[in-house]
Amino acid sequence: MEGNSRSERMRHGSIPRLLLHFSLPAIVGMMTQALYNLIDSVFVGRALGDDGIAAMFVAFPPMLILMSFGMLIGFGAAALISIRLGERKIAEAENVLRNAAIMLAIASLALTFVGFLALDELLHLLKVQGMVFEYARQYMQIILAGAFFQIVGFGLNASIRAEGNPRVAMMTLLIGVLLNILLAPFFIFRAGWILPVVGWSMPGFGGGMQGAALATILAQVVSAVWVIWYFIAGGSHLKLRLHAWRPEWPVCRKILSIGSPQFVLQLAACVLQFLMIYQLQRFGGNLAVAAMGIIYRFVLMILMPLFGLNQGAQPIIGYNYGARQFDRVKKALLVAILWACAVTAVGFAVVMIFPAQVIRLFDPDNDKLVELGTHAMRVSMLMLPIVGFQVIGASYFQAVGKPKMSMLLSLSRQVLLLIPAVLILPEFFGLDGVWAALPTADACSSILTGTCLYFELRHLQKRHEEG
Repeated sequence: MEGNSRSERMRHGSIPRLLLHFSLPAIVGMMTQALYNLIDSVFVGRALGDDGIAAMFVAFPPMLILMSFGMLIGFGAAALISIRLGERKIAEAENVLRNAAIMLAIASLALTFVGFLALDELLHLLKVQGMVFEYARQYMQIILAGAFFQIVGFGLNASIRAEGNPRVAMMTLLIGVLLNILLAPFFIFRAGWILPVVGWSMPGFGGGMQGAALATILAQVVSAVWVIWYFIAGGSHLKLRLHAWRPEWPVCRKILSIGSPQFVLQLAACVLQFLMIYQLQRFGGNLAVAAMGIIYRFVLMILMPLFGLNQGAQPIIGYNYGARQFDRVKKALLVAILWACAVTAVGFAVVMIFPAQVIRLFDPDNDKLVELGTHAMRVSMLMLPIVGFQVIGASYFQAVGKPKMSMLLSLSRQVLLLIPAVLILPEFFGLDGVWAALPTADACSSILTGTCLYFELRHLQKRHEEG
């Protein structure tokens, strides 16, 4: 009966109400994560100034690499677990979970080892200098030391969703994020007396960057312990039984194969971040990196609701597309686009009217950063109102079973157009070329997405008329 009522809602329920129902949990979880990133950078900026903000942005790509391996194994295992549970093969699902846990542990230890060896060379390659180099190095040393908990906790949490417990998975995320928000100000401003005990110190700055990293790691430890306990002795239908520590290659190969598309996208994002930092350092120095760090954190707050809307719109669009209710498909797409554009329009208004106030949240007394950041924010966010359309439009094709088109359109904005723009425009326009690369990629990818949607909707209309 529950399944029938759910089908009725999908077929005949109010589209806006359905979109809100499916989107809200994802939006809450993602906004909480984005809020943490914003608040953490605000604390660091107020403690260490623009050098600290720049160091946080420099440390972001290496952290993305750590997360990408968690996605590779975690998302691949989650999809495979869902399939095995659908086939009612509980033992095989548990075997996938066991192999994923072993692979996550091995990957985390390997990345920690390689990360410590390559960290200084990576920072030199990015032309990071002065205190930004030192802050980024201190931050990443602690993050790498706790990489096991970040990768294992994040990777296994995907399997919680796979077995049908999205609320528990969201709780895991919220536990880590909220704990991090609570710990960050204490460790950044007041933890100078703790850090020397473990051999780290930052005289005059309390815990400084090391305090920020330590707060992050402690939160990830708690999240990882929560996830592992859930599968060992908690309410999971699957039990993590580590009776053998040797992974089974056929199972591991399937996990890696399924998880590889998301892994490639994440690595592409890492490449973009590295290139962005390199060009910012080359044409604007540490201050330009700090300005982009602030812009990036603020934009995340705007984009996260769009990703939540994506997650909410996809099952509605996909279900009605399969049911051949093409009028509801178009309505769901239109409502999602309108809501997404409303969010980006509000963000655009804030960026254009109050850019200096946004910058001063992070570093209130740095007039040079405020001047540069205000100009950078207004230029780089020039096409923000249409980003909502592009994001929702690209994800539509995934919902209707056209993942190649969806990936092409998603990559067009984030990689295929943005990376060439970041490389080429600064050669003609200097630092302004770096800022202008973002709206250039946004505009071109939106035109491409709009063209593809136009032909797709014409095709839908024809199918609707044919019945």
